[in-house]
Amino acid sequence: MTGSEAPSPFRLAYVPGVTPAKWVGVWRERLPDVPLELVAVSAAEAQDVLRGGGADAGLVRLPVDRPYFSAIPLYTETTVVVVPKDHVIAAVDEVTAADLADEVVFHPLDDTLGWERPPGRPGFERPATTGDAVELVAANVGLLVVPQSLARLHHRRDLTYRTVTDVPQSQVALSWPEERTTDAVEDFIGIVRGRTVNSTRGRRPAGAAAEQPKQGPRRAASGTGAGTGGGARSRSTGGASGSGGGGGAAKGARRGGGGAQGARKGRPRRRS
Repeated sequence: MTGSEAPSPFRLAYVPGVTPAKWVGVWRERLPDVPLELVAVSAAEAQDVLRGGGADAGLVRLPVDRPYFSAIPLYTETTVVVVPKDHVIAAVDEVTAADLADEVVFHPLDDTLGWERPPGRPGFERPATTGDAVELVAANVGLLVVPQSLARLHHRRDLTYRTVTDVPQSQVALSWPEERTTDAVEDFIGIVRGRTVNSTRGRRPAGAAAEQPKQGPRRAASGTGAGTGGGARSRSTGGASGSGGGGGAAKGARRGGGGAQGARKGRPRRRS
């Protein structure tokens, strides 16, 4: 393959907290001749990047603008509260939204959780990003509720996190513009859905027709009837067999002078 014939790269956008390494590794094993380029985007700009053609597909956080985008949900993340290690919440395994009622809880502008009403008391400002909010938590100014992957992404030794059981959760999905469902997008869909290398885009693999189960031999009764016609009837009709397959033998006997009459006709006469 010459440089001019090299395939276009498949561009995959991904938002903070999402780790595409597993799927990228499978892509590079199965399609080594098709480059895959990763495009890091913020959660807020992911849909604009896909809409503008900056990426072919993206690992994003739902919801997305339907029906313009197609989306395949991949997994749902646990929601956690990020707190200083010496905070009272650090002494328990999980909390509820009610446990945060008296706490200052920051709500960053890039938050993707679908809040009807955020827990706790609002902070003095809304940080621009989750990273900025984590810095405020480290300064003991307040707490932060985020998907678990973002708490891990912004991990600090002086902070920890605990599960919040009764708040919205973040769902990660593979999304792409519906009108641009290319072969490369279909290939990546197959990878994230766990299809095997012999199963591409849900189509029957080559040679599938040859793998159809072979039909067994016909039943003896039907095969005999089909092959000999009256032979089957001769077994069921008993004495009427002369009109079936046995009739041929009788006719042959008459034509060949068979039977007692044929034998008498065949003897030479004595001369007197």
